[in-house]
Amino acid sequence: MINRIRDIRLQKGLTLADVAAACNPATTAQTIGRLETGMRNLSLIWMNRIAAALGVEPETLLRSEGNEPAMLVATLGDRGPEALRKPIEAVLPNALSAEQPWVVLAVETSGGEYRMGDQVWLRQFSPQEAPRLMNRDVLVAHGAGHFAFGRLIDAPGEAVGLLPPTTGQGQVKVEQPAWLAVAEMLVRKL
Repeated sequence: MINRIRDIRLQKGLTLADVAAACNPATTAQTIGRLETGMRNLSLIWMNRIAAALGVEPETLLRSEGNEPAMLVATLGDRGPEALRKPIEAVLPNALSAEQPWVVLAVETSGGEYRMGDQVWLRQFSPQEAPRLMNRDVLVAHGAGHFAFGRLIDAPGEAVGLLPPTTGQGQVKVEQPAWLAVAEMLVRKL
């Protein structure tokens, strides 16, 4: 198994000192560096501490040696693409965050900003969080296996109002939703 602590830390924009300070209890940047490079044994206790400091699940810190990972090789900025000093393993955004659970919506018919074949990755929240998700695209679960999707435009009490992505459709009201999931990532084949 290969540890991906350095790759995850760099993709989150953290220094060794940042991770060391976020550990509970705090440790030194030198210790984190030794764990990253394999100079120190990555025990289960260290995996849990570092995963918590990075905000990821502990199993995200490891990968199999047999799989060749996708590599992050360049960044695109004002001056165009620039090579990284050293390529790092690309870690999927859903693995970088252990906050709320993820759900995925597959788009079968184009509508609004979404095209056929898209996958919309959404992070799940409780209905009480609806007021802070206003003006975002959300998937709302209600009833036995029923869903509504659209821009959250109203959240009075125990109901939510959505504006579907397809033009010409009226507002959809959902009473007592089981949960809401806010769109955070769009996966589209080019």
